[in-house]
Amino acid sequence: MAGSETGWLLTALEILAALFIFVVGLAALTLVVTYVLDVTQTRQALRRNYPVLVHFRYAFERLGTFFRQYFFAMDREEMPFNRAQRAWVYRAAKNVDNTIAFGSTRDLRPAGTVLFANTPYPTLNEDAVPPRAVTIGADCPHPYVTQSIFNISGMSYGAISRPAVLALSTGAKLAGCWLNTGEGGLSPWHLEGGADLVFQIGTAKFGVRDAAGRLDENRLMEIAAHPQVKMFEIKLSQGAKPGKGGILPGAKVTPQIAAIRGIAVGEAAISPNRHPEIASDDALLDMIARVRVVSGKPVGIKTVLGDPAWLDRLCTAIVARGAVCAPDYIALDGAEGGSGAAPQALMDDVGLPLREALPLLVDKLVAHGLRERIKVVAAGKLVTPADVAWALCAGADFAASARGFMFALGCIQALQCNRNTCPTGIATHNPRLQRGLVPADKAERVAHYHRNLTYEVGLIAHACGVREPRELSRQHCRVVGADGLSQALSALHPEP
Repeated sequence: MAGSETGWLLTALEILAALFIFVVGLAALTLVVTYVLDVTQTRQALRRNYPVLVHFRYAFERLGTFFRQYFFAMDREEMPFNRAQRAWVYRAAKNVDNTIAFGSTRDLRPAGTVLFANTPYPTLNEDAVPPRAVTIGADCPHPYVTQSIFNISGMSYGAISRPAVLALSTGAKLAGCWLNTGEGGLSPWHLEGGADLVFQIGTAKFGVRDAAGRLDENRLMEIAAHPQVKMFEIKLSQGAKPGKGGILPGAKVTPQIAAIRGIAVGEAAISPNRHPEIASDDALLDMIARVRVVSGKPVGIKTVLGDPAWLDRLCTAIVARGAVCAPDYIALDGAEGGSGAAPQALMDDVGLPLREALPLLVDKLVAHGLRERIKVVAAGKLVTPADVAWALCAGADFAASARGFMFALGCIQALQCNRNTCPTGIATHNPRLQRGLVPADKAERVAHYHRNLTYEVGLIAHACGVREPRELSRQHCRVVGADGLSQALSALHPEP
């Protein structure tokens, strides 16, 4: 008996030894092959000069983003969104306690810091009222009326996944806000959720294009026939890439996405830099009128502001034709906006940030007598109550966010939106990764985020002494200057 046990033990040890020798041999062979490949290739100097060892550098480089995010960066240091911002959204989306203790970790001294001017006599709860309803496109056959101050900005089906679209649409319905389709066309999951929809017409006309890429009025009428489609938006530019059209990598162009967009399967969808038929202010107004006549619904434009003089030229053209030809709203995206893939040169260095552009836009509309006619939607990193309250103070009628609602869906800022490898299933078409995103659960989080943000914007408004958020004005907001002292926003940007 003892002899058989000893034999079994020796056999096991021999197998382990053989396995160890195999693993060591395979590792040695891998090192030799890697060494040969490194020293013989000619494209990378580091690999040629430091074979094998250089691969540790590449690994550390990839891991650096992870370690900075979770171990080394302070709560308010990260970009594009810091941990404090993300944590607030996560708590709001989960509908858990969002209070903090022992004082703020926010440094109130840097220039540009926004503060709100509280009153000694804040609004009592019994005097508070819900946000007032706003009508967009009052002269249209089918105007749109909504109370929501905070809405979901454009994210295309294709850029984000089927379960993400369904969760956003269902959540928007629960919250009572609108969902912008993005330029990728109208998918069944936009409609399935039941939300109010804004159909975005990008420069490639996805979803409403003919074979040559021009606007197809028959397809436009088909889209407008859906009662859930409340408005249309002609996209001129977006914060991530002003001056360049949308980019959807070929790996994300599935047969279904290709059918919805009207493009070839597996080929990258690169939109033109602008609408080919819109090369002037008059042409833009012609397109607005065309879409409004065909659809019977409000039509707005989305843009990033560059040269402010363009606003004067556009407003002058509108006044010359008559205010009826104006866009029903302008969705202003800041240069800091953008959830999609974009060249870094455009993402980093082109366009005006929202803090500068929004007061400029509102003031130009006031100066030309168009402020009541044209509603203003502000977007660009507006993910917390203070962000939205600032936009309302500056003169916006609405705020909109894409990335805030991505956080509500579970986005961890992995910065892989352009690779089809999103670990949370939001920006990928990999079924295994999509499995983690359960639309019914995430829809509830979308609605919680919207409601909690709206509630806390109300808290700021009441602290400033007004009854509801849309009564906020520039006198209620202050901005810290270079000398460390704050000035009222009304002093920095006096209305005409």
